[in-house]
Amino acid sequence: MSVIFSKSSGLNDSFFGKSQEPIRMLLEKDVEAFEQMSAIPKLFKKVSSRNFAEKITSRTSMGNFSPVGEGGTYPKAEIQEGYSKVVEPDTWKNQFSITKEMVEDNKLLEITQQALGFTDSYNRTRELFAGTMLAGGVGLTTTFADKQYDTSCADGKPLFAKDHPSITENTDAQSNLYADAFSVDALAAAETAMQNYKDDNGFVLGIAPDTIVIPNEYTLKRDVFAAIGADKDPATANNGFNYQYGRWNVIVWPYLGAVAGATKPWILLDSHYNNSRAGLVWVDRIPLSVHSWVDENNDNNVWNGRARFSAGFNNWRAVCIGGVTGGTQLVSA
Repeated sequence: MSVIFSKSSGLNDSFFGKSQEPIRMLLEKDVEAFEQMSAIPKLFKKVSSRNFAEKITSRTSMGNFSPVGEGGTYPKAEIQEGYSKVVEPDTWKNQFSITKEMVEDNKLLEITQQALGFTDSYNRTRELFAGTMLAGGVGLTTTFADKQYDTSCADGKPLFAKDHPSITENTDAQSNLYADAFSVDALAAAETAMQNYKDDNGFVLGIAPDTIVIPNEYTLKRDVFAAIGADKDPATANNGFNYQYGRWNVIVWPYLGAVAGATKPWILLDSHYNNSRAGLVWVDRIPLSVHSWVDENNDNNVWNGRARFSAGFNNWRAVCIGGVTGGTQLVSA
């Protein structure tokens, strides 16, 4: 999302006028560049909102088509609203100042550092918040910047849980919380489990996970790329075909927060299902809005930044996590 820029009337004609456009360009370009590298669009369904809050909901599946014979009547398919989730964007603010002395003394490096530090703060906050929310999905709430956030799914369970219920009670409780440390076998077992996830009416959904998300931990990186990075199976003497080769996108995300009960968490995501069924949802209400003005008490040029965004979880089936103590065991010990 583009930066919205405004400034107090008369600032162009003021002492700080010549610094306005260069600083503005720095802010816009730095935010734009970071967005290209951000993991948020790869992990969350991004929603641009015009409302105070967004209600994310779903529908249960329809019954199958039926053979009715020549001239037969159309069967009535039963469908109902599924679980729903409300995500309310928070307001986030920060500011920086350019002193009159900086401009008088032509301290361009200091001015640049102030501006870039401001955008670093904004970009980092979004990534840290997203990582903290995702890691906090093993429980019902998590805390970021001294505020508690809801990490439950639309069904009232944590995003990652062993007992996700069905709203129609036509499906037994299902798990997307697994205890297994990452291995080739654990990856295959978790992928298979996701492929067998059922909807609320008991139909297999055909989930197809395509993304592995891990924190920036060196042994986990080594194990993941060893499992998927070669077309031959390195664990067998005859180098049998490795069917995991070339099938995965890997996101090594240093902003993935500490996961309770997991020293080396690993996450699988079906990015297509996540986007089409609004699994992990990121709501942008107001993009970064920057207002420049002069503080008459100290003659500083103050730059205020304000944005509104948040995240929440709707449909748990798009994702699973492994390596968490107390999760379902996939591979026999």
